[in-house]
Amino acid sequence: MKEEKRIIKVQRLEKTCQEIYEFLSEKIKNETNSKVLKRIAIDEKSHYVQLKKITKKEVPAFFFTKWRFRIMSMLFGITFGIKLVEKLEVKAITELEGLSGEAFDILNSESQEHEQALLDIIDEERLHYLGSIVLGLNDALVELSGALAGFTFALADTRLIAVTGLIMGISAALSMASSEYLSSKAEQSENGLKSSVYTGITYLLTVALLIAPYLILANPYISLAVTLVTALFIIAGFNYYMSVVQEFKFLKRFVEMALISLGVAVISFLIGLLVNRIL
Repeated sequence: MKEEKRIIKVQRLEKTCQEIYEFLSEKIKNETNSKVLKRIAIDEKSHYVQLKKITKKEVPAFFFTKWRFRIMSMLFGITFGIKLVEKLEVKAITELEGLSGEAFDILNSESQEHEQALLDIIDEERLHYLGSIVLGLNDALVELSGALAGFTFALADTRLIAVTGLIMGISAALSMASSEYLSSKAEQSENGLKSSVYTGITYLLTVALLIAPYLILANPYISLAVTLVTALFIIAGFNYYMSVVQEFKFLKRFVEMALISLGVAVISFLIGLLVNRIL
């Protein structure tokens, strides 16, 4: 009975993978890569049919998993979606451990073939510019969260803090983008312009999110608290994306980045408090 439940779970996982791969094959622009995903989807359907012969049951895909992966793929890109489905395949293989039979052997070997096929097609543009994105995001989080903390206690006026932070943020974004461009040119990179655009846009988006509480709320100290929480959410979201795409441990990177950003904010907070009292 317990073994049957495991097989049914794998059967549902295979159905889920099939439907997600079909979805991704329709969304990916490269025709060759689309064909690879369609072929993998056909293999997943074959796995489902083989398991159905054992269980004698027709089972649906995991509904919420399927739609969650689809939505996340649309938000964060095809590569992110592919990496998520890979994890489902690994989960299916893990569930099969300890079971034997020809069907299980085929599932195991074909899943490994899928992994190699997927590694061959993953070449999304944004992955080439992750360094530029990290640069823009990290600098904006560290500099602006620290500056806003300082401004909050030095100025104590939400509108004034928002305007000051916005001017500083836009100037810093342009500075970072131009520095990234010149740095790429010095390294004789052909993609200097795109690198600078990714850095600048990431910086500006982060600035907008961090300043938003000061434009919405009247109390500067509550605004600061909301800004710091927003910074943590940005750090968590970005590190989750990176942990999926680059397959590293989420918690370690999240804690490291959060401590740096919040540490600078605390130091700036103390400087702002000191400036407010002295001047």
